[in-house]
Amino acid sequence: MEIKHPIPPFNQATARQKIQAAEDAWNSKDPSRIAQAYSKDSQWRNRDKFITGREQIINFLTDKWHNELAYKLKKELWCFDDNRIAVRFKYEWHNSLGQWFRSYGNELWHFDEHGLMVRREASINDLAIDESERTL
Repeated sequence: MEIKHPIPPFNQATARQKIQAAEDAWNSKDPSRIAQAYSKDSQWRNRDKFITGREQIINFLTDKWHNELAYKLKKELWCFDDNRIAVRFKYEWHNSLGQWFRSYGNELWHFDEHGLMVRREASINDLAIDESERTL
């Protein structure tokens, strides 16, 4: 049985631990490592993409970091309840042409009793910035 600590029910400290673990994993840009935080049949909505399961998560993230270069992410707690966490985030990256972007978004996370994320809903907007405007 897979268990990904901390597990629900969440309190403020454990919700923050879950968020920090996610931030660290995503900043590693290792799709296989990241996918282990999700249930085998996890469902995502990421912008206009609908993704199901770890294999699709790995493929999605591999493609993402092929296009989003020098990626750096910061996540923050918005709110939580027993088995859900809402996160706001920003990340910065540039494309192959050297144009920098700051992406802002919100995520809604739903976890099973073993601490694996079964559902992730992400809304994200991109803002073109000059390299000198980077904050991360």
